[in-house]
Amino acid sequence: MQGTTSYSQLGRPLLRAVRWFSTSAASKSGSDEKLVASVLFERLPVVIPKIDPVVYAFQEFSFRWRQQYRREYPEAFLKKADARGKGDYQIDFIPAPRITEADNNNDKRSLQRALDRRLYLLLFGTAYGSKEPVWHFPEKVYESEQTLRKCAESALESVIGDLSHTYFVGNAPMGHMIVRPSNNDQVNPSLTRFFFKSQVIATNKFNVGRCEDYAWVTKDELLEYFPEQAEYLSKMIIS
Repeated sequence: MQGTTSYSQLGRPLLRAVRWFSTSAASKSGSDEKLVASVLFERLPVVIPKIDPVVYAFQEFSFRWRQQYRREYPEAFLKKADARGKGDYQIDFIPAPRITEADNNNDKRSLQRALDRRLYLLLFGTAYGSKEPVWHFPEKVYESEQTLRKCAESALESVIGDLSHTYFVGNAPMGHMIVRPSNNDQVNPSLTRFFFKSQVIATNKFNVGRCEDYAWVTKDELLEYFPEQAEYLSKMIIS
């Protein structure tokens, strides 16, 4: 028993030393790298997307197949069913057009376009690590925020001014990307960009600022803005 006790007592200082050494090494190696929180700000579809022709053909076939074996109700019962919904309270429904004025004018600064698709916010201006204005997501370098999620919220808030019409999906990032500096760039260190998803809630307009220009684009359009990262972004973004 005495040998066991003395061994455990000797092991504790050694364990503390190992832990202290690991923490110090990690902080020293990570000092040259930057963490960037980027926000994939998404507007969900406003109208139901058009049905694929193959799916429509299958639904039509299924309906006709079920009609062969449907139960036939008495005619008196069917007349009562037809009478329902008629009266002073009946409302004539006229569907809104799927193609808007913003679609016809190709106005990418409007949220009233591509109503059956998801839209994503892109900014044109100076981004971290770029010397010239480029298209990028809302982003911020991690500094002293409590979490990366808080850093992402701060990045989006600095662009739209208010987060009351936004919803961040989860606390964890949806993906990350390691960006290495070019051989000619000896100033900017390598960075790891973490992507957080946020969605538009109960509004169709934002006062986007702190950029030279901005655009609400579909997934296909977004990939054209980032040809080098298109393969990764195509896998990360589901729409």
